[in-house]
Amino acid sequence: MSVKFGPEHTPARRARMDTMNDVTVRHGDTLELQPIHILLYSDDVTVRDKIRLAVGPTSSGRPVEWTETATHEGTVIQADSTVFDMMILDGEAAKSGGMGLARQFKHELFVCPPILLLVGRMDDAWLATWSEADVVVAHPIDPSVVKDAVDALFAPDTASA
Repeated sequence: MSVKFGPEHTPARRARMDTMNDVTVRHGDTLELQPIHILLYSDDVTVRDKIRLAVGPTSSGRPVEWTETATHEGTVIQADSTVFDMMILDGEAAKSGGMGLARQFKHELFVCPPILLLVGRMDDAWLATWSEADVVVAHPIDPSVVKDAVDALFAPDTASA
């Protein structure tokens, strides 16, 4: 199987990229918050469940929409065909861990979203630097740490100009 990354994106991906930084969308006289699209990769369904429960239904006031994958191939296909606002990758996944996927996406996706990498223990965080992940969280999963990490990525910018 050959998967192409870079500027050769699908029309749906290009259309989503045009509006991916918009937080709101206008419907008549009302504004609606755009959902946050998160790709969640782990071969372990219990890890995926813990992450979804930790993040909750919203992040920084915006609804969260999940795409879950359990295989390397499925994750690559989703990453190439859909624009995500964030990826959460399990570095402890069997056969193909999230560290390798993170590095691959950082180098091959034309527009790569922030990546949160789950590692086996905090002592493995130095390995995550190789993967170029934006955020590292260690197992066992602490729901408040995961929630805070995701919320920090989508919190409104409060810096004054």
